[in-house]
Amino acid sequence: MSAWQKVFATRNLAEASIVQGMLEENNIPVQVMNRQDSSYLNFGDIELFVPDHLLSTARQLIGKGLLN
Repeated sequence: MSAWQKVFATRNLAEASIVQGMLEENNIPVQVMNRQDSSYLNFGDIELFVPDHLLSTARQLIGKGLLN
């Protein structure tokens, strides 16, 4: 099993979902770790992880997507 690396973090659930969808559309598997406090959503992040060997590809896609 390959290692997973954090590729993106945000406090905005909608933004995390958009990035997750973009990665999955490009055949990059994503694991989501929601570390937000359940009472105070401004504490903690939603983190997206991808397999180690796809990290650079995922970063490139995120960079292109966030520029638009």
